[in-house]
Amino acid sequence: MSENTNSQNNPPTPRFAQPDPALHSPTKKGPLGRAFAPVAGFGVTFSTLFRKPVTVQYLPHKPGSAQIRPRYHGMHRLNRYADGLEKCVGCELCAWACPADAIYVEADVNRPGAQYSPGERYGKVYQINYLRCIFCSYCIQACPTRALTMSTEFEVADQTRESLIYEKQDILVPLAEGMLAPPHPMVEGTTDADYYKGKVTGPSAKQVAWVRENRPDDPTANTARVVNYESEEAKH
Repeated sequence: MSENTNSQNNPPTPRFAQPDPALHSPTKKGPLGRAFAPVAGFGVTFSTLFRKPVTVQYLPHKPGSAQIRPRYHGMHRLNRYADGLEKCVGCELCAWACPADAIYVEADVNRPGAQYSPGERYGKVYQINYLRCIFCSYCIQACPTRALTMSTEFEVADQTRESLIYEKQDILVPLAEGMLAPPHPMVEGTTDADYYKGKVTGPSAKQVAWVRENRPDDPTANTARVVNYESEEAKH
């Protein structure tokens, strides 16, 4: 009986020491602390008023190209090879990789009189729905030929929903100086792998002759920068 009474009067010592209750008690503020208590939460806000802003007001100020980061995820672009053929082969990997289902691709077969890209196929129909696009760049990573890249163009807003569905002609880069407008054959003696490796640096004389024969009114046949691939091979 006495042992039970002693155990009740003297509870067992806890295994771990309890923290000091004073550590959890609110600090008692002085007169100055109580005066600034209502605005203490605005300390971070007030400190940023004297810092240089990171963002820029879009209008009336419009950022120039120098202010946009080179790897900015802007609007998409379909690229070309140096002779003018399109890089897109219509594999649809970009459409499969898109988490927002914003890309639609329809491929067609390259034919002797209508070859738009190296290899067997090309992207006949290419659509990007910018109402769905989240600019994640998964499509860029999935593209095996670097046909699809993202530019620094950021102005996508328009008046209607239909105008935000971009077609192939809207995102295909224009012909650069010296390129030959497709369709036309590949550079003679080359494969699609040669194109991917960057061995094609411009249109050949036979390509220009083919365009002049089949499309006499094509102005790019007169401005094409012809590359002599026989001399290039001799150098290497």
